[in-house]
Amino acid sequence: MTQHHVTQERKARMVREGLVRVVTESIEFDTPGNAHVEKITAHVAAVIARSDIGDGVVTVFAPGATGAITTLEFEPGVIHDWQAFLDSIVPVDGHYQHSVNLRDGNGHSHIRAGLIGPSLTVPVSGGAMTLGRWQEIVFCDFDARPRERSLVVQVMGV
Repeated sequence: MTQHHVTQERKARMVREGLVRVVTESIEFDTPGNAHVEKITAHVAAVIARSDIGDGVVTVFAPGATGAITTLEFEPGVIHDWQAFLDSIVPVDGHYQHSVNLRDGNGHSHIRAGLIGPSLTVPVSGGAMTLGRWQEIVFCDFDARPRERSLVVQVMGV
């Protein structure tokens, strides 16, 4: 393969080379719990802007066992349907051994968080996330009580 061909192939794939930068910040907020959905897209975008990273990935991670990160269209009907769906597959008033063992009433919270997952990674291109038109990054607080939350946002790239 000629050098010219390799260069054209890299351009076609939008390859950018250089020293990798890693920037880590946190997003902090209070939530009321009980399947509350918090839109955090703008907060994540602000971390990317401050990072001065044009191309790479951003990962959002929720420490703890009762919160999760995903993407949704952040519209009242979708949020209502999302919460109703969770109630149907993991009901708040179901029998959970965790709640029996610890008497804290949040067994359902752990199951919901485990199903959705604690993190999300989104490609960054041209300094912006490659989200779809209506796609928003959301934090879901499944705990049975209000909580102070601190999410980790890490941007890696060039």
